[in-house]
Amino acid sequence: MLLQARINWFGLAGGIATILLIAVSMFVPWWQLTVGDSIVAAGVSPIYTNFSLIGNSFTVPLLFAINLSCILLSLAGGIVMLIYSLRPTRPYAKSLLGFSYKTPLLFVVVFVIGLIALTSIIQAMFSFNVPLFGTTEVNLPSNATEGMNVSVLLSAGFVWPFYLAVASAVLCLGARLYHKRILPPITGAAPSPGTVASTPASAAT
Repeated sequence: MLLQARINWFGLAGGIATILLIAVSMFVPWWQLTVGDSIVAAGVSPIYTNFSLIGNSFTVPLLFAINLSCILLSLAGGIVMLIYSLRPTRPYAKSLLGFSYKTPLLFVVVFVIGLIALTSIIQAMFSFNVPLFGTTEVNLPSNATEGMNVSVLLSAGFVWPFYLAVASAVLCLGARLYHKRILPPITGAAPSPGTVASTPASAAT
């Protein structure tokens, strides 16, 4: 079999994309929300989450711990995918693939579900809509503004690392689908149950 047939190129690209995603997500969020003229801003991703209030940045310790766990898990998944992609026909390759291809997809799905749940909770608690993407003007609750009519502009949207995360998930899923095509061919098949192998007849005496 040719050398290139023994490399899972989907997995190789997916592993590289996953490691690259970790690096860029430390500086650029997957989703960003801005309230007013940057009075309140939030940059959210599984890798790094940052909030700022009137220009002062702060982090939440619980979210920092979750982000650190996601970094380690994602890094492990990317490295394991690279190891698998270069040795996809080894006996342990399927186990490596089974772990690594799910990680990017899991991050994307859980992240989107978490955003939808978060915006729904905010809408239920404060009675105004936070868009997943786009710009909208909302009126703040009167009990928070001492009865005055105050409206603010909300801007939200997915940032380009989110689409890199989607591409990484698609590539790793493609590696799983492509795996069967690079396995070595089966040279022989075992006899079916109940079949008796024929033997040469004994020589006549």
